[in-house]
Amino acid sequence: MVLGGTGKTGRRVAAKLAARGADVRVASRRGAVRFDWDDRSTWAPALEGADAAYVIAPSETDDGETISEFIVAATAAGVGRLVLLSAREVETSMVPGLKAAEAAVRRSDARWTILRPSWFAQNFSEDMFLPLIDAGLVALPTGDGKEPFIDAEDIADVAVAALTEDGHDRQVYELSGPDLLSFPEAVEMIAAASGREVAFKAVTAGEFMESLLGNGLPENVARLLTDLLDAIRRGENAHLSDGVQRALGRPPRPFADYVREVWGA
Repeated sequence: MVLGGTGKTGRRVAAKLAARGADVRVASRRGAVRFDWDDRSTWAPALEGADAAYVIAPSETDDGETISEFIVAATAAGVGRLVLLSAREVETSMVPGLKAAEAAVRRSDARWTILRPSWFAQNFSEDMFLPLIDAGLVALPTGDGKEPFIDAEDIADVAVAALTEDGHDRQVYELSGPDLLSFPEAVEMIAAASGREVAFKAVTAGEFMESLLGNGLPENVARLLTDLLDAIRRGENAHLSDGVQRALGRPPRPFADYVREVWGA
């Protein structure tokens, strides 16, 4: 079972599993099998007969109670292998839901693997930052802070390996790309490859927060996103991780390859 099977990583995981001949059940609010974190009556039908699950927590602002209950329900239903999508920032207080999700997975009787990726390269092309690029101005509070953007294809490859192969039990894979790039550098690469006129503008955390609230985001979500981006400005993400190499025996995909393939087209 693949939760969030219509999202950035989930749909890639589902497609790669299907390509391997696995019997895949895509479970989401809009998937072939309906799954809703807020409607527990949808849990059992989605879990029925599943022996492995790719799990995406309901929300980074969730307190963790919901996913803790789900992990118990999953293992009780016979799911013997769990792969949880977490995040690098789980060690901070900014993402209490993910910390609780990791704890629930570790407590379970299942064979588990935890993935902690850096920021997705696809955030520029599939949501989040795409409207800013389309508008020609990416205004963020990241300054010149560096981030090792990870390709969602690499995350999916690691997830599929953990779901289908031995050797990944009780592993925590921190996943990053091979390069440290600032957001201004990333935007410049996208502009050059796409031929678009796109500029980066550094704004303060307060200015960014106000813009999010002005666009209707709930305060807790706006504050979380602002804090995560401000952490990049402070250099908290400016380090590489070896999770892709450890899990797959190959280096991660460079951001330049993503830019060439997606934005060059």
